Amino acid sequence: MTSSTEGRERPDTASEPAAAGGTDGPAVVLVGPPGAGKSTVGAVLAARLGTTVRDTDEDIEKAAGKPIPDIFYDDGEPAFRALERAAVRAALAEHPGVLALGGGAVMDPGTRELLAAHRVVFLDVEMADAVKRVGLDAPRPLLAVNPRQQWRTLMEERRPHYTEVARATVTTAGRTPDEVAELVLAALESHPA
Repeated sequence: MTSSTEGRERPDTASEPAAAGGTDGPAVVLVGPPGAGKSTVGAVLAARLGTTVRDTDEDIEKAAGKPIPDIFYDDGEPAFRALERAAVRAALAEHPGVLALGGGAVMDPGTRELLAAHRVVFLDVEMADAVKRVGLDAPRPLLAVNPRQQWRTLMEERRPHYTEVARATVTTAGRTPDEVAELVLAALESHPA
Protein backbone atom coordinates (compact mmCIF):
# COMPACT_ATOMS: atom_id res chain seq x y z
CA MET A 1 0.00 0.00 0.00
CA THR A 2 1.29 3.44 -0.85
CA SER A 3 0.15 6.72 0.51
CA SER A 4 0.78 10.39 -0.07
CA THR A 5 -0.49 13.75 1.03
CA GLU A 6 -2.89 13.60 -1.91
CA GLY A 7 -4.64 10.45 -0.80
CA ARG A 8 -4.60 6.80 0.04
CA GLU A 9 -4.28 3.92 -2.34
CA ARG A 10 -5.18 0.29 -1.82
CA PRO A 11 -3.43 -2.62 -3.45
CA ASP A 12 -4.92 -4.18 -6.55
CA THR A 13 -7.42 -6.85 -5.57
CA ALA A 14 -9.16 -7.50 -8.87
CA SER A 15 -8.32 -7.32 -12.52
CA GLU A 16 -8.49 -3.80 -13.89
CA PRO A 17 -11.21 -2.80 -16.31
CA ALA A 18 -10.21 -1.59 -19.74
CA ALA A 19 -9.38 2.06 -20.27
CA ALA A 20 -11.94 4.45 -21.69
CA GLY A 21 -13.57 2.90 -24.72
CA GLY A 22 -13.15 -0.66 -23.47
CA THR A 23 -15.95 -3.06 -22.72
CA ASP A 24 -15.01 -4.10 -19.20
CA GLY A 25 -16.66 -1.21 -17.42
CA PRO A 26 -15.88 2.40 -16.66
CA ALA A 27 -12.41 3.91 -16.97
CA VAL A 28 -12.95 5.26 -13.45
CA VAL A 29 -15.78 5.31 -10.92
CA LEU A 30 -16.03 8.33 -8.61
CA VAL A 31 -17.58 7.95 -5.17
CA GLY A 32 -17.97 10.40 -2.32
CA PRO A 33 -20.42 12.50 -0.35
CA PRO A 34 -22.59 15.33 -1.65
CA GLY A 35 -20.38 18.29 -2.54
CA ALA A 36 -17.24 16.25 -3.18
CA GLY A 37 -17.30 17.23 -6.84
CA LYS A 38 -18.08 13.87 -8.44
CA SER A 39 -20.13 15.32 -11.31
CA THR A 40 -17.89 18.33 -11.90
CA VAL A 41 -14.61 16.42 -11.66
CA GLY A 42 -16.17 13.63 -13.70
CA ALA A 43 -16.81 16.04 -16.57
CA VAL A 44 -13.21 17.30 -16.44
CA LEU A 45 -11.87 13.74 -16.37
CA ALA A 46 -14.08 12.69 -19.27
CA ALA A 47 -12.81 15.59 -21.37
CA ARG A 48 -9.19 14.73 -20.59
CA LEU A 49 -9.72 11.03 -21.32
CA GLY A 50 -11.67 11.71 -24.51
CA THR A 51 -14.76 9.93 -23.27
CA THR A 52 -18.11 10.69 -21.66
CA VAL A 53 -19.29 11.02 -18.08
CA ARG A 54 -22.36 9.27 -16.73
CA ASP A 55 -24.04 10.17 -13.44
CA THR A 56 -26.21 7.46 -11.89
CA ASP A 57 -28.35 10.09 -10.14
CA GLU A 58 -29.39 11.31 -13.60
CA ASP A 59 -30.10 7.71 -14.64
CA ILE A 60 -32.34 7.26 -11.59
CA GLU A 61 -34.29 10.45 -12.29
CA LYS A 62 -34.79 9.41 -15.90
CA ALA A 63 -35.99 5.92 -14.91
CA ALA A 64 -38.37 7.28 -12.27
CA GLY A 65 -39.54 10.25 -14.32
CA LYS A 66 -39.05 12.61 -11.39
CA PRO A 67 -36.32 14.27 -9.31
CA ILE A 68 -34.61 12.33 -6.54
CA PRO A 69 -36.21 14.33 -3.70
CA ASP A 70 -39.64 13.43 -5.12
CA ILE A 71 -38.70 9.74 -5.23
CA PHE A 72 -37.73 9.90 -1.55
CA TYR A 73 -40.86 11.78 -0.52
CA ASP A 74 -43.35 9.96 -2.75
CA ASP A 75 -41.97 6.43 -2.76
CA GLY A 76 -39.57 6.25 0.20
CA GLU A 77 -35.88 5.58 0.57
CA PRO A 78 -36.15 1.79 -0.07
CA ALA A 79 -37.70 2.47 -3.49
CA PHE A 80 -34.96 4.98 -4.27
CA ARG A 81 -32.23 2.55 -3.20
CA ALA A 82 -33.70 -0.18 -5.45
CA LEU A 83 -33.61 2.23 -8.41
CA GLU A 84 -30.07 3.24 -7.46
CA ARG A 85 -28.88 -0.36 -7.24
CA ALA A 86 -30.27 -1.08 -10.72
CA ALA A 87 -28.78 2.13 -12.16
CA VAL A 88 -25.32 1.38 -10.76
CA ARG A 89 -25.39 -2.22 -11.99
CA ALA A 90 -26.40 -1.11 -15.50
CA ALA A 91 -23.85 1.71 -15.64
CA LEU A 92 -20.99 -0.54 -14.49
CA ALA A 93 -21.89 -3.03 -17.22
CA GLU A 94 -22.55 -0.56 -20.04
CA HIS A 95 -20.52 2.62 -19.61
CA PRO A 96 -16.85 2.67 -20.66
CA GLY A 97 -16.16 6.28 -19.61
CA VAL A 98 -16.19 8.13 -16.30
CA LEU A 99 -18.94 7.12 -13.88
CA ALA A 100 -20.11 9.28 -10.96
CA LEU A 101 -22.17 7.45 -8.34
CA GLY A 102 -24.67 8.98 -5.94
CA GLY A 103 -23.31 9.56 -2.45
CA GLY A 104 -25.20 6.68 -0.84
CA ALA A 105 -24.63 4.02 -3.50
CA VAL A 106 -21.80 2.45 -1.47
CA MET A 107 -24.18 1.64 1.37
CA ASP A 108 -25.54 -1.32 -0.61
CA PRO A 109 -23.44 -4.49 -0.03
CA GLY A 110 -24.16 -5.75 -3.54
CA THR A 111 -22.96 -2.50 -5.05
CA ARG A 112 -19.77 -2.63 -2.99
CA GLU A 113 -19.19 -6.16 -4.26
CA LEU A 114 -19.66 -5.02 -7.87
CA LEU A 115 -17.27 -2.10 -7.35
CA ALA A 116 -14.46 -4.43 -6.29
CA ALA A 117 -13.75 -5.20 -9.95
CA HIS A 118 -13.47 -1.53 -10.97
CA ARG A 119 -11.10 1.40 -10.60
CA VAL A 120 -12.83 3.45 -7.92
CA VAL A 121 -11.60 6.78 -6.56
CA PHE A 122 -13.06 8.28 -3.39
CA LEU A 123 -13.34 12.07 -3.61
CA ASP A 124 -13.13 13.12 0.01
CA VAL A 125 -14.36 16.52 1.18
CA GLU A 126 -14.80 18.30 4.48
CA MET A 127 -18.19 19.73 5.34
CA ALA A 128 -17.02 23.35 4.96
CA ASP A 129 -16.05 22.75 1.34
CA ALA A 130 -19.20 20.73 0.64
CA VAL A 131 -21.31 23.61 1.95
CA LYS A 132 -19.51 26.05 -0.35
CA ARG A 133 -20.15 23.80 -3.32
CA VAL A 134 -23.74 22.68 -2.87
CA GLY A 135 -25.02 24.45 0.21
CA LEU A 136 -26.85 22.52 2.84
CA ASP A 137 -30.16 23.99 1.80
CA ALA A 138 -30.03 22.22 -1.58
CA PRO A 139 -32.79 19.69 -2.28
CA ARG A 140 -31.06 16.65 -0.77
CA PRO A 141 -33.59 14.47 1.02
CA LEU A 142 -31.22 12.95 3.59
CA LEU A 143 -30.05 16.42 4.62
CA ALA A 144 -33.49 17.98 4.99
CA VAL A 145 -33.52 18.21 8.81
CA ASN A 146 -30.50 19.66 10.70
CA PRO A 147 -28.31 19.40 7.59
CA ARG A 148 -24.92 19.92 9.25
CA GLN A 149 -25.49 17.16 11.80
CA GLN A 150 -27.02 14.90 9.15
CA TRP A 151 -23.97 15.45 6.90
CA ARG A 152 -21.64 14.49 9.77
CA THR A 153 -23.73 11.41 10.53
CA LEU A 154 -23.82 10.36 6.87
CA MET A 155 -20.05 10.67 6.65
CA GLU A 156 -19.53 8.62 9.81
CA GLU A 157 -21.68 5.88 8.26
CA ARG A 158 -20.36 6.11 4.71
CA ARG A 159 -16.63 6.87 5.06
CA PRO A 160 -15.69 3.24 5.87
CA HIS A 161 -17.54 2.08 2.75
CA TYR A 162 -15.99 4.77 0.53
CA THR A 163 -12.52 3.71 1.66
CA GLU A 164 -13.40 0.01 1.33
CA VAL A 165 -14.29 0.28 -2.37
CA ALA A 166 -11.70 2.89 -3.38
CA ARG A 167 -8.33 2.09 -4.85
CA ALA A 168 -7.32 5.68 -4.12
CA THR A 169 -8.61 8.61 -2.11
CA VAL A 170 -8.24 12.17 -3.36
CA THR A 171 -8.94 15.02 -0.97
CA THR A 172 -10.74 17.82 -2.78
CA ALA A 173 -10.43 20.47 -0.06
CA GLY A 174 -9.26 23.79 -1.45
CA ARG A 175 -8.64 22.32 -4.90
CA THR A 176 -10.15 23.23 -8.24
CA PRO A 177 -11.87 20.55 -10.35
CA ASP A 178 -8.83 20.59 -12.68
CA GLU A 179 -6.45 19.99 -9.77
CA VAL A 180 -8.60 17.15 -8.46
CA ALA A 181 -8.79 15.62 -11.95
CA GLU A 182 -4.98 15.70 -12.15
CA LEU A 183 -4.73 13.83 -8.86
CA VAL A 184 -7.30 11.27 -10.01
CA LEU A 185 -5.37 10.73 -13.25
CA ALA A 186 -2.16 10.26 -11.26
CA ALA A 187 -3.93 7.65 -9.13
CA LEU A 188 -5.15 5.88 -12.27
CA GLU A 189 -1.62 5.84 -13.71
CA SER A 190 -0.44 3.98 -10.63
CA HIS A 191 -3.08 1.31 -11.40
CA PRO A 192 -2.79 0.67 -15.16
CA ALA A 193 -5.44 -1.43 -16.87
